Amino acid sequence: MKKELSSALNYALNKGFQIHPDAFKILDDITDVKQLEKIIKEIIQEKTKQKLFQINQDDLETYLGIKDDPNFHNELKILSDVTSKITSGEGVKGYNALFSSRFNKLKKIISDRPESKKIKSMAVVKSKLQKEWEVEKDVYICGLVDTRNAERNITKLVLEDPSGSLEGIIFDEELQKTAATLLIDQFVMARVGLGKNSGLIIKDLIFPDIPDQKINKSESEVYAVFLSDLHIGSKYFMEEELIEFVTWLSSPDPVARKVGFVLIGGDIVDGVGIYPNQNKELVCQTLEEQLQKAENLLDKISKNVKIIIMPGNHDPGRRALPQPAIPKKYNSGLWERENIKMVGNPALISLNGVKVLMFHGQSIDDIVKTTPGLSYDRPTDVMKNLLRARHLSPIYGSSTPIAPEVEDLLVIEDIPDIFHVGHVHKAQLDMYKGILLVNSGSWQKQTPFQASVGMVPNPGLAIIVNLKTFQVFHENYSSNSNNILQS
Repeated sequence: MKKELSSALNYALNKGFQIHPDAFKILDDITDVKQLEKIIKEIIQEKTKQKLFQINQDDLETYLGIKDDPNFHNELKILSDVTSKITSGEGVKGYNALFSSRFNKLKKIISDRPESKKIKSMAVVKSKLQKEWEVEKDVYICGLVDTRNAERNITKLVLEDPSGSLEGIIFDEELQKTAATLLIDQFVMARVGLGKNSGLIIKDLIFPDIPDQKINKSESEVYAVFLSDLHIGSKYFMEEELIEFVTWLSSPDPVARKVGFVLIGGDIVDGVGIYPNQNKELVCQTLEEQLQKAENLLDKISKNVKIIIMPGNHDPGRRALPQPAIPKKYNSGLWERENIKMVGNPALISLNGVKVLMFHGQSIDDIVKTTPGLSYDRPTDVMKNLLRARHLSPIYGSSTPIAPEVEDLLVIEDIPDIFHVGHVHKAQLDMYKGILLVNSGSWQKQTPFQASVGMVPNPGLAIIVNLKTFQVFHENYSSNSNNILQS
């Protein structure tokens, strides 16, 4: 018998209580000494009032929230997972298919707008330019951004569709600010008119964007925990803090007792060979060892809680987007557990009817570098740009590798209720047109590389959403993460 349990039992016996053998088994599984003492004292206090002097299994199950609650409901559905859809093309043909798919999907999305009825192809507009069109003053074109250049007091945009490309000039100052947020390869619709020198003047830019919507909410009260960037295997991984959080999940805390889902948005492990001399910063030198440690930690979470794991750029498997789920060959245990679902990046899931779009967030690097006013300190601003573009990684050929898929699986076709992203180690909350934006921070302390570039993470936060009310809580396990959740 553990010393801690022996002490707690002696306390109960001295108060005149007996402990049923089935209750003893539950108490023996509790590793937190303070929690054990608190449980015994509070149950004794309550049962003394009732003049009942035995602690039984039912008492503990009710107190710990492990007794079946008829109102507790946590239904998980995988609505879309890229793992089963990946069909990479080859070379130029593959990328032609990818961008053709992107154009067609986004044109279909924007066709809900009334202006779309006036869209002309680039080839048609070119022929009109030659005739200096007279009938229509303005027309609409749509395409992917090929180039964007700001010169003196104007901005030049080249848009491309399957029929060709056209250059347009923007004179309006406010519209130039909008154009400055456009990413290369992003889809946009433009209202254009004929200039004095037979050139095109862009008079308006229209994004596919997200319409305002009513949030789907869970009928029953259940909570979802949003985590990412654990980096298990790194010597900067906050193992003690994560164990403390996992212990809290099994505690009698009223919030913890209602947690039905845990979502891990990538970089569950630190990986191997991701950056130069990484081995010097690892406590687990192989992927198998890192994932085994992850499995052991997650195994401490109640089997009633459903866990969803997606890969990030540090996890094993394909690095290019979209990423299939972490391959089973590295750790079959995670795949075989009934309460764990392994999904690809991105994935769309349903939690009691609440749609959650999960994306690790690699493209944030490219977007911050190329868009004025955006920074790693406010990742939800970048997330809004992705929703406006209806695409998770528009820029091709920068630091985010994109595979030549026959279908563009990074287009945001279905509108989520919650958009969950990680990658930048900055926890932040916001709302955009009825969508809850969650960047879930990290569980890795500041690394030497982050310190060298002035990046200050705010790790050790578990963000928790009540899916019935969309009220957000957070459990803070780091002294560096106070008052950082902005909304």
